[in-house]
Amino acid sequence: MSEVKVNKISPRTACGTVTLGDSGDTFTIPSGATITNNGTQTGFGRTGTVDWQTDSIKTATFTATSGEGYFANTTGGVFNMNLPAGAAGSIVAVKDYLNTFDSNALTIVPNGSDKIGGTNANYEVTTESLSLTLIYVDATRGWVDVHESTQAVKGATYMTATVSGSCNTLANCGNYKIATFKGPGTFCVSSIASCATNNIVDYAVVAGGGAGPATGGGDGISGGGGGGGFRFYANTTTNPQTGPAAPINNFPSGTAITVSATGYPITIGGGGPKGTAPSGWSNGSDSVFSTITSTGGGRGGRGDPSPTGQDGGSGGGGDNGDAGGSGNTPATPIAQGTNGGGAPGVSAGGGGGGALVAGTAGANPSGGPGGDGAGITGFGTTGQSCGGQYYFSGGGGGGNRSPTGSNGYSGGGGSGTVIIRYKYQ
Repeated sequence: MSEVKVNKISPRTACGTVTLGDSGDTFTIPSGATITNNGTQTGFGRTGTVDWQTDSIKTATFTATSGEGYFANTTGGVFNMNLPAGAAGSIVAVKDYLNTFDSNALTIVPNGSDKIGGTNANYEVTTESLSLTLIYVDATRGWVDVHESTQAVKGATYMTATVSGSCNTLANCGNYKIATFKGPGTFCVSSIASCATNNIVDYAVVAGGGAGPATGGGDGISGGGGGGGFRFYANTTTNPQTGPAAPINNFPSGTAITVSATGYPITIGGGGPKGTAPSGWSNGSDSVFSTITSTGGGRGGRGDPSPTGQDGGSGGGGDNGDAGGSGNTPATPIAQGTNGGGAPGVSAGGGGGGALVAGTAGANPSGGPGGDGAGITGFGTTGQSCGGQYYFSGGGGGGNRSPTGSNGYSGGGGSGTVIIRYKYQ
């Protein structure tokens, strides 16, 4: 065997080419040898393999490096693998370390405007024990899966989300999921959709209703409690609101909320507790989702020292010849409620305002009915058909010196609710 030992092989001329062997020859690189690329090269180097990083099991969000493979352990919760900036031939790989991707997903996030499988969107890995090898091809396809896999790797067309809280639910309704919050919790968006329109959610945010009538104090008259503020959005192109008591903010549909991949804490307002005259009863509490706050309903007025209905999402009814409270307080772009009815006389309280209809003034000897709440379709709650019409934020009836008083109207109730609807298929 011949042996040649040199430190450098250079071409004969400055622009020449050095040829090693002839076509068909084989060159063997000994084990442990290192090849260093100090400049741009083509047709040489990696051919679809990665160096697996066995000394660093990933348990939290990290940024991948081209040429490396990672073991991802999601037993502690979901996290992201951020891809490097795409360049033709870049390669990364990942493996489900403890077979938990089905319960705690790994989300693969492209860099900037790069694509995954032709779509500029995150990809959520939800298959137990899955291995993925991704190679960046070009700007059209972006990162493409070249590993034997049980699913096609592509950015999601629709968003995915979960809910937390013991009394909160997530249910299917046709092509939509409906998250219903009856208590505090979080609407957690796991990944967003590649189609921006599908990241706009529909919602109904209902605050707690105001208290009234109160008891005791020797006076059986008081104004009805105002309905909790009602704020609503629905895509009127695909989800028109029609029928009796359709929300007044149907056209336009209120304030649109575009979600991102994060958690949205939900606040549910309670109904105002009743008291014993001349004090103790109160307004309802606010409900909150993202930038949307619905204000608690105003409590009803009662004799001295507080005959005026209080302001709120909808105003409370007045008493003892005084006025009802103002609704839509504080003001929202599209009114969240109406005014409470007054009490022209002293023997009948005014009805509390509702989402769509103001409370009726009391008229001797009858207390004024509460105002009508909003009826919405396609926002069914647990145990109810998703296609039915349900009422929210009705006003309470005014008192009239009898045990029963007047009627509250459609949708009357105490505690608030938050309902979020989004397309998932």
